[in-house]
Amino acid sequence: MGLTEPTEGSVSINGFDPARDPLRVKSLVAYLPDNVGFYQDMSGLANLRYTAALNGLPPEIAEKRIQNALAKVELTKAAERKVGEYSRGMRQRLGIADLLVKDPPLIIMDEPTLGIDPEGIRELLELIKELAREDNRTIIISSHLLQQVQKICDQVGIFVKGKMIASGTIDQLGNQLLAGQKLKLELIAEPQDEGLYKLCQSFDAVLELKKEDQILTLMCAEDIRPQLAQKIVTAGYKLLHLHLRGFSLDDIYQRYFQREEGNYEQGRDAEAKPSRT
Repeated sequence: MGLTEPTEGSVSINGFDPARDPLRVKSLVAYLPDNVGFYQDMSGLANLRYTAALNGLPPEIAEKRIQNALAKVELTKAAERKVGEYSRGMRQRLGIADLLVKDPPLIIMDEPTLGIDPEGIRELLELIKELAREDNRTIIISSHLLQQVQKICDQVGIFVKGKMIASGTIDQLGNQLLAGQKLKLELIAEPQDEGLYKLCQSFDAVLELKKEDQILTLMCAEDIRPQLAQKIVTAGYKLLHLHLRGFSLDDIYQRYFQREEGNYEQGRDAEAKPSRT
């Protein structure tokens, strides 16, 4: 965003350095803070027109973008109401409309769903996905609500103590963590009979098979979910549940965090040891 100077390293937005080309970068990037600031005694429409004027948009272009943005975030009917009367979720959606008036290729959002009710969260997450996939925009989200991140993000970066220690898809991060370890698959299928057990054991990667209530637990040398699912369905079984434990973003984050904490403590212990000469 070019709002602060880096202490080290570099970053570029579409080839431009925020420190050297701040205006070029600001023309490409829009930012949604966790608490959007609007003029409370002005209507949503008036706030958006003010934003358009600040960005130097010609009135005819500005009005078209504003109406399109209001429709996109489903605030057309509330456009003439004062922002002070808006709910938290409505203000967040108006914040996204505010971004769209600028029509940026890159959007940065800080805790976009904070303080919103469950239905508002669902609607906002769907809108964010739509902006990325249908409008072809890049969206960077900073959030500690990992279940929400897992639902909508294609790539994830994990920060611990101010450093990004891992990045990639959730599957890639999980595979990096669990490389060389046994993988635990949970399976529920009907009917649960001897044929299903034999089908599971027909895979060389299945090292162990256990039955716990209605759940079959498979300890595997590798992830066989695609092949296993296909074989189960082809054999005429009804597949109800197939889950690889340890691959939720919460699980992945905790494992990386614990590993980084361990490395940090080891480093402190090494520094504390007296040197011998």
